Amino acid sequence: MSEAPIIPGVEPVVEEEKPFDEEVVKIYRCAAVVKGGRRFSFSALVVMGDRNGNVGVGYGKAKEVPSAVEKGKKIAQRNMIPIKLINGTLPHRIWGVFGASRVLMLPASSGTGVIAGASVRAVLELAGVKDVLTKSYGSNSPKNLVRATFEGLRQLLSREQVEELRGVQLAG
Repeated sequence: MSEAPIIPGVEPVVEEEKPFDEEVVKIYRCAAVVKGGRRFSFSALVVMGDRNGNVGVGYGKAKEVPSAVEKGKKIAQRNMIPIKLINGTLPHRIWGVFGASRVLMLPASSGTGVIAGASVRAVLELAGVKDVLTKSYGSNSPKNLVRATFEGLRQLLSREQVEELRGVQLAG
């Protein structure tokens, strides 16, 4: 393999390594009726994660779709949280609640895969969860389901944290 020729006065293009994957879950369009017609604005629900225990959710609003997605990415990166996983699944059963949506997430045995709807699946896969069973109740709005899943993952506790909270040594 030969290297690219060096041209004086031209900076070589260095491709950045992207540590986080992102997924646009939904684009929302809002119309305001004004004298000259309709004026549109857009919002984007974006999930970012490294598929290795870190995930973030962002909701960006702008006059154009690319700007909304970019804002959503920045907000998701700012809201990044670490998740404690055990062999690619959750350490324990958890309920995530946000607004009128509730999401039940259950640990699953290896090989099960991510059994979830599109909105919940985006969050779990980008967090690095490989095996999980989920069921959503209440509102099926993607905004609420994504936030409910995120809130559930935020509440996860590792074995050491549970032992510390209870002041005991767990068997097993």
